[in-house]
Amino acid sequence: MPDNLVTGLSFAAAAGSALVGGVFFGFSSFIMTGLGRIPAEQGVAAMNSINVTVINPGFMTALFGTGLLCLVVGALSLGSLGTLDGKLILAAALLYALGCNGVTMALNVPLNNALAAVTPGTPDAAALWTRYLSEWTMWNSVRTAASFVSAILFVAAGVLRVAA
Repeated sequence: MPDNLVTGLSFAAAAGSALVGGVFFGFSSFIMTGLGRIPAEQGVAAMNSINVTVINPGFMTALFGTGLLCLVVGALSLGSLGTLDGKLILAAALLYALGCNGVTMALNVPLNNALAAVTPGTPDAAALWTRYLSEWTMWNSVRTAASFVSAILFVAAGVLRVAA
């Protein structure tokens, strides 16, 4: 595979990773705190609305399209694992795929599903909401960090490739 294709795909994956990381950063740094300051019934309703609204072509393409791009560029890097840039690309791809997409599917989505299934205004809903705010935000922060570190690694690899 031509080096310029891998370099270009690395920069595209960096951009997607950074974009997704920015969305997640907003949730971890202020959105969830803001939702936690309102009554539980309103917080549950607001988050359930967000969880339905977020399933749209733009965000799903950014989140999972970047994951697919990471897998492609990671696979293309397997032939250059003897170089630092090849290792960085593979590390970035795996970090995004596992730390962002993997955590999303294994941890955040099940929490979202549990929140959607609870009856608003009940003691069970209030208890779940308290736990949800803590757990969901923690795992979202993992996704944030994974996305940003992945972006940094992709850029570093791209810079190494361009400088070579």
